[in-house]
Amino acid sequence: MRNVVAVVLGGGRGTRLYPLTGIRSKPSVPLAGKYRLIDIPISNCINSQILQIYVLTQFMSVSLHRHIRRTYTFDHFSGGFVEILAAQETEEPGSGWFQGTADAVRKNLRYIQQRNIEYVVILSGDQLYRMDYRDLIKTHCDHRADVTIACRPVTRQAAKAFGVMRLDDTGRVCGFLEKPQTEAELDMLRMEPSWIDQRGVNSNGRDILASMGIYVFNVSTLADVLNKTNYTDFGKEVFPAAIRSRRVQMHLFDGYWEDIGTIRSFYDANLSLASCESPFELFEPRAPVYSRPRFLPPTRMNGATIRHSLVADGCRIGEGTVIENSVIGLRSIIGPNVHIKDSVVMGADYYEVEEASYSGNSQIPIGFGEGSVIRSAIVDKNCRVGAGAQVINSENLETFDDPQGFCMIRDGIPVLVKASEIPQGWRLSK
Repeated sequence: MRNVVAVVLGGGRGTRLYPLTGIRSKPSVPLAGKYRLIDIPISNCINSQILQIYVLTQFMSVSLHRHIRRTYTFDHFSGGFVEILAAQETEEPGSGWFQGTADAVRKNLRYIQQRNIEYVVILSGDQLYRMDYRDLIKTHCDHRADVTIACRPVTRQAAKAFGVMRLDDTGRVCGFLEKPQTEAELDMLRMEPSWIDQRGVNSNGRDILASMGIYVFNVSTLADVLNKTNYTDFGKEVFPAAIRSRRVQMHLFDGYWEDIGTIRSFYDANLSLASCESPFELFEPRAPVYSRPRFLPPTRMNGATIRHSLVADGCRIGEGTVIENSVIGLRSIIGPNVHIKDSVVMGADYYEVEEASYSGNSQIPIGFGEGSVIRSAIVDKNCRVGAGAQVINSENLETFDDPQGFCMIRDGIPVLVKASEIPQGWRLSK
């Protein structure tokens, strides 16, 4: 894979993931208690032996830069790197903020067009899946394609949220429609389920092939397309235009794949990882998910009851506490008789020493006080939850902003904002 470079797009605002993206970029949002979203595409690259990786960043990128710097350091002999390419102003006309995914790559072509690099893999920084990109590149080479796109079979209802492709019998892409909404549009894009079955993927009656937003370009093709146009977006402009003038091939994939674009999808994906029958297995020795080594102590539990949950390193869980179907992040301090159910707790960035817990303006230490209840919620890092407080959307609100700024409800899910301090006995109410 020495002739391949990967480009991970990590610069979007992530407004649909707000408030989790209020103080961080989308790819740096914590995942599964101990990872970050950016770890998924980078781990896929490393497991695919693609060791030349650029991450394009722009908004709220400090924590992302810090995480990458502390995590991904290669030896001197592999030639590997994970390098950040942040938006920058140069002497060239039009430099500065990225205007979209394609514009971000265009402004960094000088780094991608290296000697001996033939192929560029374009990846998103906010998807959860496991893929061997060597299979994707093999499809690209076997068909002598200019561009290859990964796609997966979806139901007609699901297709309305994706870009959908029409293919010929060889798998060449000959049509593309962004988010088709009518049955007539879907009929034009329909593929025979038997055609999908013959290519080693069980269609289960699915007859629509949706784009995963994962591309392979020949370097020369990518440079030509970007330099001769002012397109700003890959999915909406570059890819549809390439279909008209280039050989664009599809690569069929049917493993687990989730686009973490909203609070609901983030919440559901995390809880699915805690399931005994998780669709995405974190424990996979042949293709592990990498992250920063933190050298934390083991989690200590004292008379707690934990069911169907993930508990990360360095936690302390008190007597009588019940945790059900939840994700508990690093350094979580949970007092006695706390009840956490169907929730994502991100943990803390640091430990407070006991003497300092009540110093300054804060009267509540980081963690969860005795008897507090968290149900069907997301708790961001470094939150202080007072004894007896309850974070429950008892009124079934779809969207709501707490006047004190402690909590926001999005997609029906309460989200405690990072570093919030919830008073003792507090209740979530309109």
